[in-house]
Amino acid sequence: MKFGGTSVGSPQRMKHVAELVTKQNEPVLLVLSAMSGTTNSLISIGDYLQNGNNEGAHEEINKLETKYYGHIDELYESDTAKGEITSFFGDVFTYLRSFTKDVFTSLEEKQIVSQGEIMSTNMFYQYMKETGCDCALLNALDFMRTDKNAEPDMKFIKEKLNEIIEKTGKKKLYITQGFICRNSYGDVDNLQRGGSDYSASIIGAAVGAKEIQIWTDIDGMHNNDPRVVENTKPVHQLHFEEAAELAYFGAKILHPTCVQPAKYANIPVRLLNTMDPEAEGTTISNKQEKGTIKAVAAKDNITAIKIKSSRMLLASGFLRKVFEIFESFKTPIDMICTSEVGVSVTIDNTAHLGEIATELKKYGNVTIDMNMCIICVVGDLEWSNIGFETIATDAMKDIPVRMVSYGGSNYNISFLIKEEDKSRALNSLSKTLFK
Repeated sequence: MKFGGTSVGSPQRMKHVAELVTKQNEPVLLVLSAMSGTTNSLISIGDYLQNGNNEGAHEEINKLETKYYGHIDELYESDTAKGEITSFFGDVFTYLRSFTKDVFTSLEEKQIVSQGEIMSTNMFYQYMKETGCDCALLNALDFMRTDKNAEPDMKFIKEKLNEIIEKTGKKKLYITQGFICRNSYGDVDNLQRGGSDYSASIIGAAVGAKEIQIWTDIDGMHNNDPRVVENTKPVHQLHFEEAAELAYFGAKILHPTCVQPAKYANIPVRLLNTMDPEAEGTTISNKQEKGTIKAVAAKDNITAIKIKSSRMLLASGFLRKVFEIFESFKTPIDMICTSEVGVSVTIDNTAHLGEIATELKKYGNVTIDMNMCIICVVGDLEWSNIGFETIATDAMKDIPVRMVSYGGSNYNISFLIKEEDKSRALNSLSKTLFK
């Protein structure tokens, strides 16, 4: 079970999480994020230190310290628990202040940021001990490690975590931190992509969990963007590939890579709502519902680049040269369409757009369209499902479409449009696809 920052954002929320955890009939391995707002405060402290502003760092530390000490009486009843957590907070904030005495480095910034998850898990552990729960606190830095490619070292994680659990003995509840890890050099680091959701998926796969539950503040993945379209509904079942497509193309509830370990281990992932625990939510698994369009997502801040070159007509190596330019600037491509005279691609990272355009002009005329949006229709869209592409394109008949991508995956059809047309497109698709 993984709970995000909002779910543990106050003492009352932590007590609610405790109720949800204790209702489980089987042992639980609990992954917690930092309390909401804490990571931002810790990053701010790091920024002040990076810029040599120790006074600003001290002020931010003092504010955070006041906030956390204010939670003690609200969360705990016994003097023993209050004393334990007071002493723990004292150590943490003394540790944070120690960074103002020396030259600050980027490695130390990761150490500072890691304190958010360490504080939330210790707070929750002390609370559960006070309630009489048979629980153990596991330090993620003892088993969560990435390799030299910054990818999870699954072999190490599995061996080390199971070894720690065996030494700890059978407990009703194991508590650990999400997001934080050590890198291949042993330095404190974080998982970056997917954060605590990624941690939960990795840990679930490592221990062979029955299922992985990701608790957030929305009742699953919806069939459209609820911020733009009214009366959206949660999708109750998704294939791992469908969930990844939706996450990649704009569904904020999940990071596209975070369920990969669960997918490979064939462990279902459930997205559930802390505020409405009885809601069915969304179950993600390797099960495929045939012949069904599931949901629509939108990805903003897209830039389209067209390279047209008649002199390169059907020339061998043209596409290779184009792709090598994007690769050299570490800029991933989202969509691609080709014709006999050129190629159009989309990117969402414009950090090197100027340099990319300069290089591309060596091979043809370059046209750039900014402020674009990718609309993605996801479901069982295998080519044998006759008519699905017609239904999707019919819904877009009144929207100017710059590019269409279909066939690269069995799970999505993507349309590139102007951002100003996004709301009309999403609402039109909902009316047509989800009557």
